[in-house]
Amino acid sequence: MQFDIDQRYPAPVSAVLAAYTDRSLYDGLVAGTRVGKPEVLDVVRDGATALVRLRYRFAADLPGAALAVLDPARLTWVEETRYDLERAMSTTALRPDHYGDRLAASATARFDADRGGSDGCRRRIMGEVVVRGVPLVGGRVERAIVDGLREHLTDEAAAVRRHLEATAR
Repeated sequence: MQFDIDQRYPAPVSAVLAAYTDRSLYDGLVAGTRVGKPEVLDVVRDGATALVRLRYRFAADLPGAALAVLDPARLTWVEETRYDLERAMSTTALRPDHYGDRLAASATARFDADRGGSDGCRRRIMGEVVVRGVPLVGGRVERAIVDGLREHLTDEAAAVRRHLEATAR
């Protein structure tokens, strides 16, 4: 299932990228209703690139048929995001801790200056989630995961805005 998410921030691209590559942003995130609080594994900046690795747990309910082949306690993954700070882009891969043969997810994001003369930034995320090996309900599981990602990214964007406000003081 493909997804496309558009987010806006009241700060320049460089400030938004700095927020996303700041460990303290992730330390301050809280659990959502579908995705648990992230565990920060790595935040490494090296010149014009940065790598952020976070471990997450899926926390939403799954369809009953999916529970026959998936253990909700084992629905954890590492989100690995590589930032190209010069090109204002990122690539993200979700690497399941379990069920790697059944779940594949990736996304790219582009950070652009807002049009219209403001100092704002637009982040456009395009990605795909694929669930295999869950007959009849695989599409419902994909939708549940994408809905969870949307909710998580909305919460994350709010945390980025708060982070931007705090660092601007």
